[in-house]
Amino acid sequence: MAYPTDLKYTKEHEWIRVEGDTGTIGITDFAQQQLGDVVYVELPAVGASITVGQVFGTIESVKAVSELFAPVTGEVVATNGDLKDRPDQVNSKPHESWMVKVKLANPGDVASLMDTAAYEALIAK
Repeated sequence: MAYPTDLKYTKEHEWIRVEGDTGTIGITDFAQQQLGDVVYVELPAVGASITVGQVFGTIESVKAVSELFAPVTGEVVATNGDLKDRPDQVNSKPHESWMVKVKLANPGDVASLMDTAAYEALIAK
């Protein structure tokens, strides 16, 4: 799979798309492949604060429950309610099926994330 070049990536396999002062967060195709069939996603409430590197939710598959790690610090301004009824969207469209949108507290957080080439090199190991 070719990874979108307009995203930044974490070593924990989350992605973020930044538009203005808002970041949209999801998990990568690599992550969903490792998880298998996703059956449940637990996300924070709108208004919650998330902190870079800290757990902000969980994703459950038929194989395991995994933690979701925040790529940035900020306030949750939206959650993808569609994932409550259709968590399998993460498997079919991982780079389109966002989980949360965050108002960035520190836009500089994004500078420490990987670009597409660096992420592809990481998962090739």
